Amino acid sequence: MNILVLIKQTFDTEEKIVINNGVISEDNVEFILNPYDEYAVEEAIKIKEESGAEVTVLTVGPERSEKVLRTALAMGADKAVLIELEEEADEYKIAKLITAAVKGHEYDLILGGNMSVDSGSSQVAVRVAEELVIPHVSSITKLSFDGNKATVERDVEGDVEVVEVNLPFLATAQQGLNEPRYPSLPGIMKAKKKPLERYQVEDFELAEDDTTARTSVRDQFLPSKKQNGKVLEGEMQQQVQELISLLRTEAKVI
Repeated sequence: MNILVLIKQTFDTEEKIVINNGVISEDNVEFILNPYDEYAVEEAIKIKEESGAEVTVLTVGPERSEKVLRTALAMGADKAVLIELEEEADEYKIAKLITAAVKGHEYDLILGGNMSVDSGSSQVAVRVAEELVIPHVSSITKLSFDGNKATVERDVEGDVEVVEVNLPFLATAQQGLNEPRYPSLPGIMKAKKKPLERYQVEDFELAEDDTTARTSVRDQFLPSKKQNGKVLEGEMQQQVQELISLLRTEAKVI
């Protein structure tokens, strides 16, 4: 079985976000493997350990994104692909680039994170499935195989849906699918010698329309600071009158 895992480099979840002139500052920021993608990598490695599958990890991003590929290789993936892209790109363009890179390769299973913790769009992986014309199942919490078929459990608003699907297909991993391992020291050393292919956008024969983003960010800003709440006191009728007054004069919502 050949497995492809789509991963992304994101801000460390402990980082403080700083915005300058509508642009998120990357100065002295620590970048990590997107937490939801860790579940996808772990699941692929578990399948590899059980069946001898080959695991390829792929990311689109700047040169520094090599770090998360090395992390996945240290966890146990076999080889990696980096599509270098320094400028910002939307989900449409990224999906087109991934599709161009994987066409011609036979993958039985493609895995990705349910979402990325930065944009939270949950679009790239399912867009790739649509481009490749293969089934996709999102938010999976359990995966098992029987020959050329897979049984998948997926999270649906506090309940579980069971889906049977033929290979090849794409699935996005949700929290609860597994417990991702930490890269071991021997794994980190081996990762340095594992193959990593690099591509530029120009390496793919894509039409200009396919490399043109469909969306753009017009502005970014931090949420306004939360104000201290007020506790109303007195009789219920008095509290109601005070609340109405505050909503009218301070909150200005009525």
